[in-house]
Amino acid sequence: MKFTLKDYQADAVRDALDNLRKAKKRWHEDADKHAFSLTAVTGAGKTVMAAAAFEALFHGDDEYDFDPDPGAVVIWFSDDPALNEQTRFRLMEASDRIRHTDLVVIENTFNRARFEAKKIYFLNTQKLGKNSLLVRGYSDEELDKKAGPLFPETRPDMRSYTIWDTIRNTIEDPDLTLYLVLDEAHRGMGNPSKAMESAKSTIVQRLINGTRDVPGIPVVWGISATVDRFKKAMEGAQKRITLPDVVVDSAKVQESGLIKDTIILDIPDEVGDFDTVLVRRATDKLKAITEAWVEYAKQQDDPHFVIPLMVLQVPNTPDPNDIGRALDTIYQQWPELPSGCIAHVFGEHTTQQFGNRHVPYISPERVQESTWVRILIAKDAISTGWDCPRAEVMVSFRSAVDRTHITQLLGRMVRSPLARRIPGNERLNSVDCLLPKFDAKTVTQVVDTLMHGDDTSPPPGGRVLINPVEMKPNPDATQAVWDKFEALPSQTRPQRGAKPAKRLTALAHELAFDGILPRAGKLAHAEMHKVLDALQEKLKSDIEQKRNGVMTVDGKTVVADLKGKTKTFNEFLESADMAVIDDTYRRAARLFSPDISRTYVDALAYRTADPEDEEEFIDALVDGRVSIAALGLVTESQPYFDAEADKLAKCWLEKYGPVIKSLSHDRQESYRQIREMSTEPQDVDLVKPEGKFEPTKARENDVETQLPTYKNHLLCDEKGNYPAELNSWEEKVVAAEMKREGFRFWYRNPQQPGQSSLGIAYLSGDQYGIVRPDFIFFANNPDGTVVADIVDPHGLHLADALPKLQGLALYAEKHAKFYRRIESVAEASGKLRVLDLTNEAVRNGIAVAKDAASLFNGELARDY
Repeated sequence: MKFTLKDYQADAVRDALDNLRKAKKRWHEDADKHAFSLTAVTGAGKTVMAAAAFEALFHGDDEYDFDPDPGAVVIWFSDDPALNEQTRFRLMEASDRIRHTDLVVIENTFNRARFEAKKIYFLNTQKLGKNSLLVRGYSDEELDKKAGPLFPETRPDMRSYTIWDTIRNTIEDPDLTLYLVLDEAHRGMGNPSKAMESAKSTIVQRLINGTRDVPGIPVVWGISATVDRFKKAMEGAQKRITLPDVVVDSAKVQESGLIKDTIILDIPDEVGDFDTVLVRRATDKLKAITEAWVEYAKQQDDPHFVIPLMVLQVPNTPDPNDIGRALDTIYQQWPELPSGCIAHVFGEHTTQQFGNRHVPYISPERVQESTWVRILIAKDAISTGWDCPRAEVMVSFRSAVDRTHITQLLGRMVRSPLARRIPGNERLNSVDCLLPKFDAKTVTQVVDTLMHGDDTSPPPGGRVLINPVEMKPNPDATQAVWDKFEALPSQTRPQRGAKPAKRLTALAHELAFDGILPRAGKLAHAEMHKVLDALQEKLKSDIEQKRNGVMTVDGKTVVADLKGKTKTFNEFLESADMAVIDDTYRRAARLFSPDISRTYVDALAYRTADPEDEEEFIDALVDGRVSIAALGLVTESQPYFDAEADKLAKCWLEKYGPVIKSLSHDRQESYRQIREMSTEPQDVDLVKPEGKFEPTKARENDVETQLPTYKNHLLCDEKGNYPAELNSWEEKVVAAEMKREGFRFWYRNPQQPGQSSLGIAYLSGDQYGIVRPDFIFFANNPDGTVVADIVDPHGLHLADALPKLQGLALYAEKHAKFYRRIESVAEASGKLRVLDLTNEAVRNGIAVAKDAASLFNGELARDY
């Protein structure tokens, strides 16, 4: 892969490959057909995950312990040829093992007896329609009547096979395995309650269920943001087994920074026609976000910067003059905007006249790359699968009854332009939507859909704010306060299946790339070679025994005496051939990393043989492979190897940390991802927030109220106020802390992921989560130094209350030196009680507790 997968992406690929392995095995052994789905929010990188799975399917992958399927054939199916082309391009962009010749678009001239192995074929609904040359010779009417195509009647000139012939022949070939990937899998399933009853009336369902003489495709993989309809259809399919669905945790996607943190909705406060007012406001937002991206590029010394655009969403039958007036308003508000920067994506595909302006059509998939487009006019969600990360402002002239069109389009605008979060800058991590036809009551329906999703789209994640106000760093906060803030350690979520050797080599690559540690890769390999040498010496007798096992194959010969009705077992011993040695070596190399294993074998060969003597050197290489294979069979070797790789990576990260911190944000992001490649929580720095949007009003039972404001927050408006909706516990805690001697400032720790939110890892069952303490308080010691306190009002009613408390306790044990106090507060027996997590006895009690409530009611707690 050309990209390093995020942890949730790697987990999803691992689970998908596990399903594909089972499905392939059961198909060839028992002719069982299988289906499963991959569900992930828009922006999670579903195509990247698919690319990684296809690489492993075609070529194998040691990281996932996955052997290749030499007969794998993939059909990628969608209802839109433009979407297929976009997917094909993304697969080429993501994979370095899938060649462009392996990605085949099925055109009307396609004519093969069967598909070729190790290729991905792109097919869309229109190509299987009754008028398509690909299906000529099969009667569609008879297909509907008899649940299967008739034998070919006539063939188009020079055509030997229809696409249905090709599909049937591929399925029936014992050397091939046909996999069907349904992109946007919820489409084409029909009414979920009647999906199977009408299965034979839709093209997608014919591919899945088969027809009279064309079997259903053996393995079906549905990919979508919402696959409920697909799942229900698969559950009702005849003779098809459903495998566990692969569901990507949207919280992990949000943590990754691939999608925006905040959706900002602007609506008029009064009743009336505010189209022009909000178009002017949207233009100001577009101008401001453009300037912000230019400024950010200057800060990062990057000549390339994001060029944002505004989407004007209009009704299905718009008045061209209304659109013309909106465009005139935009240019009046921002005269410097280039004159030829408007395009539309209407279904008409022709130049349209809006007022006195002639606006050209642009294909949706070309919008992102066509940076001359700054204003894009659209009707609904533009197209299935469309996304445009640089679309950062939207004005919708649709009314409340069209809210689904609005939320679908907004859902396609949440992808982060740089595929990462911009540290401390919420403006660049947000998308703006202005709704002149809505009011405070009707907009709640849009908010509900964005927060909770519906049957057409899942929630994009992050916050949804109505008419928020931007908070800036408090001018009264000194640099000493911010230095203390940035010194507080936050933690990452550990990754399942992370491999220390892979982390080390990835770190070495980045250090060498940035010129921080020249030849870091060779140095890393040399150090790990020393570790393997030490293991060879330390485990010498065990390894020698295992070497003998690698070099020989044990077996038994069964001798049956038919007359005497007896049987005997005679043992035999044979020398292993290269196939056996290579297989054992390959499995061991997965433990130590294939790259390090390969270079170690080379190093051993150069030590013991003359490279000029080809036969002697080849024998030495084989002997080196046997050494690795034997080492991999000794159970004590991998833990020791992993620990040493982890130790070296931590050493380099600590040693070169200050230099890494001086790099651009883009480069720092690479190292942040490497830090996260660990099975244990890793410390990362907090980043000073340069701005944060906060709501100023609350709405309950159609009644809108102003939120209370507080002083001395690290972020505030121009009057020094910070709006916050605190519950009764939180109000008491903030009031009490403000009265403490030396108090200076407080910080309401954001509950959303980001580099300005302090996160602490905790283990619940076998899954790690992140708890974000509510408050951090800053005070002055008598000597003038700044100290920090964590005070976390802790709810006891949630199932993970105790695991979160245990995570806080472990954090306090490791990081107490950064704080004056780390306290957890909860209401128990009608009053607030506190646990001092810097106290060892308290931490020991938390470690063995059965529930959180007993701790706050017991002797370890005191009154707050």
